[in-house]
Amino acid sequence: MKKLLAIAVFALVSQVGFAQEKPSREDVNKVIERSGAAAQINAAKKQILSMIPQDKQAAFIVEFDVILKKANDKTIELYMQEYTKDDIKAMLAFYDSPVGKKMSEKAEVISSKTQESMMELQGEVQAMVMKYMQ
Repeated sequence: MKKLLAIAVFALVSQVGFAQEKPSREDVNKVIERSGAAAQINAAKKQILSMIPQDKQAAFIVEFDVILKKANDKTIELYMQEYTKDDIKAMLAFYDSPVGKKMSEKAEVISSKTQESMMELQGEVQAMVMKYMQ
């Protein structure tokens, strides 16, 4: 009876282990790239870069890209913790679809327009916060 129970537990643990197989860093990075996240960051980078004097922009880009690499590495780790290999495969399949490709292509435009609209609302939010702080 103990052998039967041990075999059943082993089989169950094996099934759960296979179902939760971790995705590769390479595949996760592909998902992040194809999602348009890089385009969104480029939109933010352009906005910040416009505030930097021309003669300092090259140095800024070098330092900014180092920080972006760190952020990307942390994002990859988070995806690897939260998603299975099958999840990542499904995401890649979506981003390879026509609508997934369109989302990726439009990500920078959407991000820029979202930032603009949020800037317009910032004054309203600040006024509301001040109203309730008094």
